[in-house]
This record gives sequence, C-alpha cells and structure tokens, in this order.
Amino acid sequence: MPPKKWLRLLAMLSVFSLAAAACANDDTAAPDTTADDEVSADGLVIGAVLPETGPLAFLGPPQIEGVNLAIKDINEAGGVLGSDVTLLGGDEGADATAALEAATRLVNEGAHAIIGAAASGSSQEFIQLLSDEQIPQCSASNTSPAFSDQENADFYFRTVPPDEAVAPIIADTVIGDGAGDSVVIVARADDYGNALAELVKGSLSESGSQVEVVNYDPEAGTFDAEVQSVLSASPTAVVLIAFDEGGQIVAGLLEGGITADQIYGGDGVFSPTFVDQVDPSNPNVIDGMKVIGAAGGEDFNARIADAVEGNFIYGGQAYDCAIVIALAAEAAGSTDGQAIIDEIQDVTTDGTECDSFAGCKELLEAGEDIDYNGASGPLNLDDVGDPTFGRYAIGQFVDGTFEIIDSQDVDLSKVG
Repeated sequence: MPPKKWLRLLAMLSVFSLAAAACANDDTAAPDTTADDEVSADGLVIGAVLPETGPLAFLGPPQIEGVNLAIKDINEAGGVLGSDVTLLGGDEGADATAALEAATRLVNEGAHAIIGAAASGSSQEFIQLLSDEQIPQCSASNTSPAFSDQENADFYFRTVPPDEAVAPIIADTVIGDGAGDSVVIVARADDYGNALAELVKGSLSESGSQVEVVNYDPEAGTFDAEVQSVLSASPTAVVLIAFDEGGQIVAGLLEGGITADQIYGGDGVFSPTFVDQVDPSNPNVIDGMKVIGAAGGEDFNARIADAVEGNFIYGGQAYDCAIVIALAAEAAGSTDGQAIIDEIQDVTTDGTECDSFAGCKELLEAGEDIDYNGASGPLNLDDVGDPTFGRYAIGQFVDGTFEIIDSQDVDLSKVG
C-alpha cells in the first residue's frame, strides 16, 4: 500500500474560496470550507473538483450546491466519527490538465476522498493518481462506459449510470413524439460524443428509425459543413450530443429550416442558459427543444431550486456522492481510503433502507446494515461501483423558459 505521501495539513483555507460558474447563477455558492483554521487530523476531509469555468461551467452550480447541501446535512447530524466533515474545493477548469492540478492540490491538502470531475475526460486525467494514493473518487456525471472495466478504477465509483441507461430514454422521447422516422445524431468527435452517439443510434435503430451520425470537431471554428450535412438529410429529428459549442450548430439548423421541436439534446446541453449559446437576444429561439439528463428527485430538486435557477442536472447525484462517502467512512469507523472504498457498495445495497444521512447513521450506530436510497434514487451500486438505478429528467424550452416536463427512472437490473 503506497503511503499518502502528499498528505499535508495546511492552515490556509482561503484559497479554497471558489467563484460561481460563469454560465450559471452568480448567487450559487462554490463548495464551502467547513474547517476553522486548519484541516482536522481526525475528521473526514472531502475534496471537490467541479467546473466553475470552462465549457462545462453550467454543470457546476447544481453539483456544487448538491455537495454543499450534503455536507450541511451531514454536519447537522453530528458529522462523521464524531467530527464535522471538511469540504475543500477545486475548479475543474477548461481542460483535463486543470482538473489534474486541482485534484493534486486537494490530495496534498489532506483530502480523504474526491468528488468529481464532471467530465469523464477530466476524471481520467487524475484517476491513476487517486488509485496510486488509495483515495476514493466519486463522480456524479461521468457517463463513459470505460470506467466500468478499467484497472485503475479500483478506488472509483459513480452515482450516475453509464450512457447505456440514458440512450434508450433519448430514443424513446424522440419516438414517442412521432419524430423517429429519420434521425440525424450530431455528436462531438470525442469519447463522450462517440460513445453516446453509438448507443442512441442502436436504441433508435432497434425501433425502426433510419439513423445517420454526423461527428464534429468541438475545437473547430465553424460547423457549417456539419450543419449542411444534417440539412441535406431532411431528418424528422436531430439529436445533439454537444456542450456549449452546440449552440452554434442549433443556430445553423434553425436558419436552415429545422424547427426547435425537432431538436433533442443530451446532458451536455441540459441547461436553462443553453439558449444564450444559440441567440442571447431571443429567449424564445429554441422553444420546443427537449433535453434529457440525470437529476435528483422532485423533493431534492425543490431544495436547490432557488440557488440553481432550475438547473438540476446531476445535482442529486453529487449530493449522493458526498452522503455515500460519509456513510462508508462511518460504517468503516475510519477515514482510511481502503476502508472507505470497501464499504461503498455495502452501504447502498442489501440492508435496511434509509433515505437520509441522519437516518442511516442511526441504523449504523444500532449495528444494522444499511441500504441508502438517495436523492437520485436507489443507487444499488454493483461490484464495479456503477449504480444499477438511474433517475432522469426531461426538460423543454417553453415560452422563453426552461421547464422539467417529465422524469423517468431506469432499473438497470431489470433491463436485459
């Protein structure tokens, strides 16, 4: 077992004060720090590598708010092992290198576990570091299938299922709207876009849709050629697998005659502010467009609604990352990384059901095994750290606003 050679106790927590995400509500607080003057040598320390800046900044507010709320709930219930939990923050930034730098700093500062990153590519950048240091990592939004079977994911788990869960929901939404005859999927040419595009294509094809995939370089200056490829196909629906740059693509499609209600987006554009990427002068420009992404349940979403202005993407999943880590440490009676990771699956399966940190902690103190059912539903983590249950929201732009119009739960243990 390699020692946690970078573990140091620092007294300057002012550097952990994070700005709100540029694409989000400016009033949304970045991860709070709950220590006094220095990190406690006895208490659980959780680090968060989440996006304040960069192309995924819109994912920051709900995840940051979810983690903050979890730490608040944990500490109000007496903390972990008799001490308050300390939360340290780091900006995932614009690229994977920034995420690695943030994760490295948090390890140096004494984090026993890391929440994040938001992007699968960013998590891949520091997953080896955390494996080597035996520090548990939980992501609320990594949907790449790769994590399920890679060797260095031994200290990694997530609270959102891989893309296999959301692909059928996207396909069902398109088909349910009667738009599934001829579909073009426009996808980033990267791990996220390629994987999800193929899964959505498979789900649509199984239902009889004619499907074409148009990949694009997200770093390109323009996407005129890709837009023209879509327009020439005269599709009944377009599925967009993109981040903020997808706004340029949507603008081109609308100009070419595709209507907003023909366009469906994945989690990378699940944001009330996505309309600003299309036409900031016209809040109604994408009225009718639907987007699908993972979120918390209705009760949890109500708790964070004011702070995130209706942007709930992955908020419940981030909350559950923090709660599961805390419960695992409580069950293990230790903040040691190996001890925590050994308890992660056990606290979410095959025990007495509980739905809050306080309630679950009481059961643990009474000597009972627990099964935590979280803000994102019954997690039921499998032996590789993937949830076998997913909770998804379907949002739509209506009259210049973003509304959650439906939700769908997926029990992957019952999907053949």
